[in-house]
Amino acid sequence: MHTHLLFFFFFFNCYIGLSLVFAEGALTLPPNDSNDVSSLLSIKSTLIDPADHLSDWKVPINSSDTGPFHCNWTGVSCNSNGYVEKLDLSNMNLSGRVSDRIQGLHSLAYLNICCNGLSSELPNSLSNITSLKSIDVSQNNFIGGFPGGLGRASGLKSVNASSNNFSGFLPEDLGNVTSLESIDFRGSFFEGSVPISFKNLQNLKFLGLSGNNLTGKIPPELGLLSALETIILGYNEFEGPIPPEFGNLDNLQYLDLAVGSLSGPIPSELGRLKKLTTVYLYQNRFEGKIPKEIGNMTALVFLDLSDNQISGEIPNEIVDLKNLELLNLMCNQLTGPIPSKIGELTKLSVLELWQNSLTGPLPANLGQNSPLQWLDVSSNSLSGDIPAGLCDSGNLTKLILFNNSFSGPIPLGFSTCSSLIRVRVQNNLISGTIPTGFGNLPKLQRLELANNNLTGTISDDFALSLSLSFIDVSWNRLESSLPSNILFIPSLQNFIASNNNLRGNIPDQFQDCPSLSVLDLSSNHFSGKIPQSIASCERLVNLNLGNNQFTGEIPRPIAALPMLAILDLSNNSLTGTIPENFGSSPALEMLNLSYNKLEGPVPNNGILTTINPNDLIGNVGLCGGNGILPPCSQSFSTTCITAKEKENSHHQSRYRWICCRNFSDFISRVDCVCREKVVQKMVLVQHFLHRLVQVELCRVALEANSIPEAQFHEH
Repeated sequence: MHTHLLFFFFFFNCYIGLSLVFAEGALTLPPNDSNDVSSLLSIKSTLIDPADHLSDWKVPINSSDTGPFHCNWTGVSCNSNGYVEKLDLSNMNLSGRVSDRIQGLHSLAYLNICCNGLSSELPNSLSNITSLKSIDVSQNNFIGGFPGGLGRASGLKSVNASSNNFSGFLPEDLGNVTSLESIDFRGSFFEGSVPISFKNLQNLKFLGLSGNNLTGKIPPELGLLSALETIILGYNEFEGPIPPEFGNLDNLQYLDLAVGSLSGPIPSELGRLKKLTTVYLYQNRFEGKIPKEIGNMTALVFLDLSDNQISGEIPNEIVDLKNLELLNLMCNQLTGPIPSKIGELTKLSVLELWQNSLTGPLPANLGQNSPLQWLDVSSNSLSGDIPAGLCDSGNLTKLILFNNSFSGPIPLGFSTCSSLIRVRVQNNLISGTIPTGFGNLPKLQRLELANNNLTGTISDDFALSLSLSFIDVSWNRLESSLPSNILFIPSLQNFIASNNNLRGNIPDQFQDCPSLSVLDLSSNHFSGKIPQSIASCERLVNLNLGNNQFTGEIPRPIAALPMLAILDLSNNSLTGTIPENFGSSPALEMLNLSYNKLEGPVPNNGILTTINPNDLIGNVGLCGGNGILPPCSQSFSTTCITAKEKENSHHQSRYRWICCRNFSDFISRVDCVCREKVVQKMVLVQHFLHRLVQVELCRVALEANSIPEAQFHEH
């Protein structure tokens, strides 16, 4: 009998060992460890491990060590009794699913499988691990509902399920776990409302529910959770007001309710929160005034109330926020002046006030006492001089002042502010010259000075830049010629200098323009020939040389530019014919050659077959154009005839074309045609206006018009 029992136990142990073998051999396991090992191997079997992180998860062969060998496996930690207490498989590039056998780890307290590619649903069996203290399944691809039942883990302190693809409602039973200190369900597509049961979480310090599809109102009961330090509820669909009960959260340091449908005034009760460092309320529907009590939040570092409907003036109390680094009030309905003492905030680095109705000057000392990095007050009604000390700290990267009424000169200090990346001061009343030195700024990428009263020249030093990609000096009163090497800037993509008094030839220096996509020199006094080398700019998309005094022929290579979509050469004195290859230009969508001295037939291919007649008018020598111009079958003198020549002719056919260069010439020809009563349709073109008149010409009252050039034809 004794022998039989020994044989039975030997067979049983062998059976257990064999059940855990994966081609490595057999081992008798200590009874306390067998369940954990079995569970771990089951977990491994449902995971895809391309980097082979879990290669040591195997039962050793013929080992004399009968201890808890699995406690040395990657990611596994055991307690003093040899049971698995911690499983950390984070950041291992794992995929697959989590085995239901995880519930076999009865002593598991810490589970971290974050930052992998795990998918499918989390097993409901997780709720059977009542020993859990922390669970982190964040940054995976889990779907379905979050497992219920974790409320039975009475010692649970932290749950992180953020950045997944969960659906359904937030787990209500978590409200039963009064030991919880952190709940993070951000960015996981949960819906519904915040469970009212969360009011029981008196130890909760962190509540992160942002980036879901949560609706309803924010429960005022959250204001009872006195331990709360961080509330992140933004990027949901919450509506209604901020609960004034939030003013009771004495330990609150971080409040993020951004991007939702919250409304009503900002509660003055928030002013009681002395520890609050961050307030993000942007992109909601808040209205009313900024409460003066905001000045009591003396620990505040970041304040963003942008994109709301807040009105009234910026309260002077805001200057009491001595720790403030970011103030963003853009896109509201604020009026009145900018508090002058904002310039005394010694830590202020970002000030964004754009798109309001603010008036008056910028604080004269702005930037002198703080590490100002970003200033955007564009689209207001601000006036006065631009403060000279904005870059005194040497940190200013973005200066955005456009759409105001600033006047006076550009401060000389800007041209030595080596930290600048963007300068956008267009659409103001700035006068004086462009300071020399902008080309030497090592980081400057964008310089927009358009629509001001700037005079003088464009400095040669621009060509020294290695970083400028966008220059717009249009609509000023700049004079002289372009610097010969202005287009040498290797990163230059857009150069716009239209509507100035620039003159002379365009520098024939286009061999090195690797990035240039927009060149607009229109409405100046440039003369001479259009350089052939412009065709070297193979990335050119928009070329506008209209309204100048260019002469000579259109360079044929321009049509071969592979990306050129817009070409405007109108209102010059160009001669010769339209190059045939324009019709086969690979990307050309808009071509304007009007008001030049071009002649000959319009090529009948490509874009030229559908070109707008307005883009060819004013070239008395052109013909053809698929019926939009006089036919080329006759000479110009017989196609565009005078009234007297027609009167003396015995030919009785109807007029097809009458071309007039001025109003008096037009009237004389109309008289002749009216006597004949032969023209049935008339095309009037004045600048870029185009009309078809569906009446007999004699019935049209023309005396009150001033038509510099007209063309008529019968259809």
